Amino acid sequence: MMKYHSIISSSTRRICTRSIFLHVQGSSSAVLLPLSSPQQSLSYESLLSKSACSRDNRRFHNPSFLNTSFRHSSTWNWSNKLSPSSSPNNNDDKNNDKDQNTNSDDNVPSSTVQQSILSQCSTLHSSIMPLNSHLRGPLAKNSDRGTSLPFVFLVGNHSSGKSSFINHVLGRQVQTAGVAPTDDCFTVIAPGPKDVDQDGPALVGDPDIGFEGLRQFGPTLIHHAQLKVREGITTENFMMVDSPGMIDSPVSSGGMSMGSASGPSMDRGYDFQGVVRWFAERADVVLLFFDPDKPGTTGETLSILLHSLGGMDHKLLIVLNKADQFKKIHDFARAYGSLCWNLSKVIPRKDLPRIFTMCLPIKKKDDHSSGDISTDQALDQRALADLHQTRDDVIAEVMKAPKRRIDNVITNLHDSVHLLQMHAVVAEDVRSRYSKRQWENRIQELSSVVLGMGLAGLGGYFSVPPQFTGGVVAATMLGVGGMHWFNSSKLKDVEEQLLTIEELSASYQRTHPQEVNEADEYYASVWQRIRDPLRLSLWRTGLADFPAVKKGELQELQKILDEDIPKLRRLGSPSHHGSTKED
Repeated sequence: MMKYHSIISSSTRRICTRSIFLHVQGSSSAVLLPLSSPQQSLSYESLLSKSACSRDNRRFHNPSFLNTSFRHSSTWNWSNKLSPSSSPNNNDDKNNDKDQNTNSDDNVPSSTVQQSILSQCSTLHSSIMPLNSHLRGPLAKNSDRGTSLPFVFLVGNHSSGKSSFINHVLGRQVQTAGVAPTDDCFTVIAPGPKDVDQDGPALVGDPDIGFEGLRQFGPTLIHHAQLKVREGITTENFMMVDSPGMIDSPVSSGGMSMGSASGPSMDRGYDFQGVVRWFAERADVVLLFFDPDKPGTTGETLSILLHSLGGMDHKLLIVLNKADQFKKIHDFARAYGSLCWNLSKVIPRKDLPRIFTMCLPIKKKDDHSSGDISTDQALDQRALADLHQTRDDVIAEVMKAPKRRIDNVITNLHDSVHLLQMHAVVAEDVRSRYSKRQWENRIQELSSVVLGMGLAGLGGYFSVPPQFTGGVVAATMLGVGGMHWFNSSKLKDVEEQLLTIEELSASYQRTHPQEVNEADEYYASVWQRIRDPLRLSLWRTGLADFPAVKKGELQELQKILDEDIPKLRRLGSPSHHGSTKED
């Protein structure tokens, strides 16, 4: 009887999910949304018993809901999945009437408020992109367009348990796991109504899912990327992205790769560090995996942490996986200490971030037994319970990816405006100094011409012999020509001098005196990020042809920082005693 009940429930679940998807496809805007979110600790059977399907169908009939989308996507709409919905009971209407702007369960903004935040962030980000293009700014092309779904990005050593962790979180076997490197692709795993696999060109070419920016890394990367759409996974409101396991090539096995110092390393056929940074910048949670066999000794992993994951501490989790393999406590202490020692080489501060030491459950081989065991029963139950609790903590952080999307979008906007503003201010200072020197040269040349013509005019007025007048004119022309050549050569030297790191740093200090006097570390970090791209942009364009920055443009950027972003922060922040949210 239990077997038939399970079959009927499973069939009913598939029919209900499929009917909702097809009904939305037939409307003006197709939306791919599963029935429930991972936070709703409700089974599909209980949802069906409470008529959840019919209520969701009524929700899909609402045109205003269908028209709200961060990317206006036809198949990757996730807006209503950002916040977990309440359990279907008689108190739903009361809770909604009590507070329409905040989810009463976890004190997060409602889906309507979140939609408003995402829409405003998208509009503001798009508004600064023309200025970024005009000034050859530091913002990447299409950086104002996010992915259709929030996503979690996993990176780490090979055989460190990334694929096994993904399978554990998803609740089904999706990725192939093994001791040796099993995959050389970046794999995007997304929820869907049925299992579908797509190759890299299809993934990058999809205008809705949001990975078209990977095209800049070349065809080799595109052919080493793939999309897996899976039904029945627990991550119904966000994606997971698996990455190739990191190993040291024979050339760089002697130490940490310094590809960023001498140009991007292309030992994989593409800029691996650049691709990792591209994913990490757009991810809502980043997991960096280590394992006991290689606790931080892989040079490529440390290089990635230094060059690709820098400045992302707020969403980076460092995981030491497979901790249940230790049979003796001193083995664990040696591996943990080795990892901390290697991390201290690339993390420039005394206090290291938390290292999540965990393990994944291993099913017993006996089908009649239940529960999980660890390898060779190496650890006692108390130690295993601690590792399992840490694993649950990591999974809890992973499940917060949809909630983190709101904060990350606002943070990305704030970061982008600061980068562009500093780029514009320093570039205008350098350009104005060059322009000042250029005008000084022009005034000298014009003064020489006026003086020569004046002498020639006086000679004609006083009936001076024509030979004298002609000599004055010829001397004036030769003098002005020589002066122009001399000034042009000196102007090139001035341009080269202005584009040196020292002069650019002087321009930064001149344009940001208060921040420099206060030793503002944030502005110093922003300057370090834009200094080299700014120098390259000025050198390629030339100071003579670099466009001027208008005061109104800088005022618009400052308005976004002073007014718009704080307003968005208030909308997205939870209610507390110090908040001043608008009604």
